[in-house]
Amino acid sequence: MMFSLRRFGLHGGVLCIASMSASVANAYSMNVANCPGYTLGSLVESSNGLTARLTLTGPGCNAFGQDIAELTIQVAYQSSSTLRVKIFDTAQEQFTIPESVIARPSAPAESYTGISDLVFNYDPSPFAFWITRRCEPDAMPLFDTRISSLPQTPIAPLNSSDPSTAFDAFPLIFEDQYLQVASALPYDTNIYGLGEAIASSGFRRDMGTNGGTGTIQTNWNRDIKDPIDENMYGSHPIYMEHRFNEITNKSTSSGVLLLSSAGADIFLQSPPDSNVSFIEYRMIGGILDFYFFSGPTPSDVIAQYGAIIGYPMWQPVWGFGFHLCRWGYSSIWDVEDVVARMRAANIPLEVQWTDIDLYHAHRDFTTDPVNFPGDEVARFVSELAANNQYYIPIVDAAIAVAVNSTDMYDPFTSGVEQDVWIKNPDGSLYIGEVWPGYTVFPDWFSANVQSFWTEALKNWSELGVGFSGIWLDMNEASSFCGYSCGTGANFSALVPLDESGRVLTAWPECYNATKWGSSGNMDIDGVSTNSCTTNSTTTTTVVKRDIAAGQEAGFYINDPPYKIHNGFGPLSNHTLATNATHQGGYVELDVHNMFGLMEEKTTHLALKELFPKQRPFLISRSTFPSSGKWTGHWLGDNYSKWQYMYLSIQGILQFQIYQIPMVGADTCGFYDNTDEELCTRWMQLSAFTPFYRNHNTLGAIPQEPYRWPSVAEASRTVIAIRYALLPYWYTLFANASLAGLPTVRALFYEFPDEPELFAIDRQWLMGRDILVTPVLTPGATTVEGIFPGRGGVIWRDWYTHAVVNATPGDLTTLDAPIGHINVHIRDNAALLLHHCPAYTIAETRAGPYALLVSLSKTGSALGTAYLDDGISPPPTPNRTVTFDVANSVLTIKTSGTYVVESKLAMVTILGAAGPCVVTVQGQLVSTWSYSASAEELVVYDLAIDLGEDGTNISWQ
Repeated sequence: MMFSLRRFGLHGGVLCIASMSASVANAYSMNVANCPGYTLGSLVESSNGLTARLTLTGPGCNAFGQDIAELTIQVAYQSSSTLRVKIFDTAQEQFTIPESVIARPSAPAESYTGISDLVFNYDPSPFAFWITRRCEPDAMPLFDTRISSLPQTPIAPLNSSDPSTAFDAFPLIFEDQYLQVASALPYDTNIYGLGEAIASSGFRRDMGTNGGTGTIQTNWNRDIKDPIDENMYGSHPIYMEHRFNEITNKSTSSGVLLLSSAGADIFLQSPPDSNVSFIEYRMIGGILDFYFFSGPTPSDVIAQYGAIIGYPMWQPVWGFGFHLCRWGYSSIWDVEDVVARMRAANIPLEVQWTDIDLYHAHRDFTTDPVNFPGDEVARFVSELAANNQYYIPIVDAAIAVAVNSTDMYDPFTSGVEQDVWIKNPDGSLYIGEVWPGYTVFPDWFSANVQSFWTEALKNWSELGVGFSGIWLDMNEASSFCGYSCGTGANFSALVPLDESGRVLTAWPECYNATKWGSSGNMDIDGVSTNSCTTNSTTTTTVVKRDIAAGQEAGFYINDPPYKIHNGFGPLSNHTLATNATHQGGYVELDVHNMFGLMEEKTTHLALKELFPKQRPFLISRSTFPSSGKWTGHWLGDNYSKWQYMYLSIQGILQFQIYQIPMVGADTCGFYDNTDEELCTRWMQLSAFTPFYRNHNTLGAIPQEPYRWPSVAEASRTVIAIRYALLPYWYTLFANASLAGLPTVRALFYEFPDEPELFAIDRQWLMGRDILVTPVLTPGATTVEGIFPGRGGVIWRDWYTHAVVNATPGDLTTLDAPIGHINVHIRDNAALLLHHCPAYTIAETRAGPYALLVSLSKTGSALGTAYLDDGISPPPTPNRTVTFDVANSVLTIKTSGTYVVESKLAMVTILGAAGPCVVTVQGQLVSTWSYSASAEELVVYDLAIDLGEDGTNISWQ
């Protein structure tokens, strides 16, 4: 049966919010009910748009701050597909993201005002604007702030006990500490993005229809164990809308970015008895800086967003290998043993990581002198490198404070000398608390922070930690106190935090400890009879804070009057206080959500300086728009639960929208204990996601894949497939870096006119050609999947090459024994593969290529491969190879300067009619075979030079 997506509830028990007094319950509506809006005047048109003045129409309502009387609006047609609408205070006192943090495209040389896909429309008083498609001027706008377009009668709060979730149609509100604007949307439209989020409704965000009650997405980055339906590590205020026209049976996609780092609530809701839905933004500062993207396809929207904030970084080819880590390695010799056991089990390991176990007293840029002595770490890393393997250590965002005059901790003292630490308002050091005890935090706005950070990494590397990349953690930023708790403290009395000895006893859903024992080894053979079912619904409780009254006279940095739905309550909880100060006159309240991004940029630039001939490799936890230019991302501190394996899929799909394609989950789960079956299925699933790392926590049972025979066998199988597909992965990421195209795609990206696909998030596509259908429930030996294409697409099994017999639009039951994950190839595809997957990527790339062709019903196929050395920073010599099949002839075209040493050794063509003769470059060959039952032609013993243009293979 088809998986039914539950909608995220704002009442009815899914999101429970504490009750409040009647006076407080009316506070929100009283505060905003009399807001007058603005009147537009002094309009000046230009070749690229317009500029105008917005003047407060009447007395300010001062709902949650002071209304700003004079605003400026700038409308700029940035390209044929992108329109910018920027509304800011004319005095320019509100915080705006500096160009030094996120560079935006300059004004185009040519005018797009009359030819853009999008059109800006407005009413002068009360000011409102709406965005339409030029080709559909009478269709419902893509974005519409007119009060007349929004629900016309007061709407009950989304939860009657939480007045801050009430909605009514109000004009634009622009105050020093509160901004509000809403747009009408088609009823129950398809919205994706607005993260970072793990949504109980799934990849498609809940619009409050069909049993759901809407979405509150809060933007305030925080360190929290992967919560469901709450704010978490990153903020990405962009959404993609996919509209389906039931009359034409056609769809179009568009996108909206509000580029702001302000703390915010974003609401999605469909009021009862209304024929529209809406999105509403409530921000506690900043300006309104909207970008609208016309699409019209999902991939177009994602690429257009990338053109504004920057395309993703180029990944080193070894980053696509299998990575292994845990928090809890006791010593460098323990890590060395793990690497040796992986090789003994013949499970490919490309990159070995270490967590904070590496550190001395949990301090960044150190090694423990007893368990991880520098000379032994250096020896270990050198041996890895000799075997074409790599090493990545962790870097936490907080830097330990030296406890006394004899404590020679250079990163701290050097940072003091160079003035790179965040301060208190009085100019003293802001001192929080993290793993090493009292800590300071880098001020990424500091004039000296780049040279300081580069030097710290350089010194660490020279001490023996020969890293190939860096893992950035705890960079929301995380602090275990919500104020400068180290100010005036006795540093020498502080003991670093230590969680050693912690033992975890939790197991995955349906784990039977009585039957299977306490090892996590389940004896897989018996699992198929397990009738256990799981409930994947998690109830989340958000305790709402009181709401300040209106008519506030001052500016409240520590306690903004409007209380966003931060899961920790007050904004400073478990992070830096909002009054922490930065160079340039910035305060944490305004720049908090960008801490991780700025660390990523600084680290990336440091690695480029230290290793100028290598591409940086970074994985970070906290992210923000444009993070993908500098880093990849892992999905944070998840749980060893079947539910979280499923939830990882929506995270991976989300981050493709956010232009951070190198993303993946902690495979087998981070918190609590995994078991044999869950780890098997998760190792299989993650092999088909961009970032592939197994990682677990201190106190949990070990979960390296060699620990269980079934996990080991499944891992060998899927890693071999992953390494065979490496040229395909690499080409997808080249297209991401060159043009912003998504590497992993929801099914409807490729099949946008099939409504049954709009909520699918249990399957995904690698690029356009590979469909993955994992098992996501315990005890299963089959899995249901949908095969898109409405009958016009042929899907073939990766393993057998057999054509799938599926009913268009319906679910198909597939065999899925424990060692098998279902993978299928789309027709009209030509995939360049590595013919002989080996233990490392270097060894794999040294071997020959193979080509897998899956013909369409008309006998055609097309594919490309992007090739370069995989290490050098672009621009670098490269080659694009195109494979084109028509009329039983495969033609290979090639361009570029990169010399491809490996030869094409074998070509497999699926769907070919039985040939009598096969020729290569017009010469008859006998090194081929044909299977009539599979319609499979294999031409082998080839040595085709992929640098030679015009090679052809024909069969007749």
